[in-house]
Amino acid sequence: MFRKKLISPILLGVISALFFATTFVLNRTMSLGGGHWIWSAALRFLWMLPMLWVLVAARKGIAPLLHEIKKNLSAWLIWSTVGFGIFYSTLTFGAKFGPSWLVASTFETTIIFGMLLAPLLSPRVTSKIAGASLLFSALIILGIALMQISHAQFASWTEVLTGTIPVLIAAVAYPLGNRKMMLIIDGKLDAYQRTLGMTICSLPFWIFLGIIAFVQDGIPSSGQLTQTFVVALSSGVIATVLFFTATDRVRNDPHKLAAVEATQSMEVIFALLGEVLILKSDFPDSYSILGMALVILGMLLHSRK
Repeated sequence: MFRKKLISPILLGVISALFFATTFVLNRTMSLGGGHWIWSAALRFLWMLPMLWVLVAARKGIAPLLHEIKKNLSAWLIWSTVGFGIFYSTLTFGAKFGPSWLVASTFETTIIFGMLLAPLLSPRVTSKIAGASLLFSALIILGIALMQISHAQFASWTEVLTGTIPVLIAAVAYPLGNRKMMLIIDGKLDAYQRTLGMTICSLPFWIFLGIIAFVQDGIPSSGQLTQTFVVALSSGVIATVLFFTATDRVRNDPHKLAAVEATQSMEVIFALLGEVLILKSDFPDSYSILGMALVILGMLLHSRK
């Protein structure tokens, strides 16, 4: 078995994208099945907690993690709520209003927001944003606009905006929470510990939303419990740890960090395949395909840059 150091951060990012894509497909499945979106979001993190606890405990990392959390509890609570809570709740809500590949494509604006946030978050990043990066970002935005316009043929613009705006919020919250936590711990914790710590510290947010879901919709169905378990394992544990491991390795190099984040463009392809093969959905029209191609191209050019 290869040691993890022999696997490049880029390859780790691609593998994580495959597992992340299950989120978009299964969230869409649960939405179509009538499951409350809050349960789809909150249960993922409730399932993740024991899984990650066992992993970190086996690596003797619980005590150092709790020590770091106690040192800066308020920051952990705030940025875990942003990076996990706000990110995933808005992303899951957006799954109600569009196919998984559309949600995944829209979420790829996270690379643009990550680029814009970098100079604000890291003291090491002082350079201006290059014109080429702005051009590549424009390709991504154009691609998303094409897909949204195409989707509007089958849904009202109110539905389109109601689905798009929450996903854009998620695209900001994820890199914001992730990068702030990287700065706070400064390499003192590994990816497993950081993922568990952010899961623990986002629990108040999930419990609050869970109470709302219980009042509105009662307890989740057995099918939703099973599907959120799969999402928790594949996306919440495997994909998140792989992605955090990749970003941790290159955290001091903004260009390599952007390249790792660009691998998440593969989520679009994986989500499309899942939507067509698993949900038996119709293949998207030519405008949507062109939009997806522009999004992926923009992401890859960002990586190359």
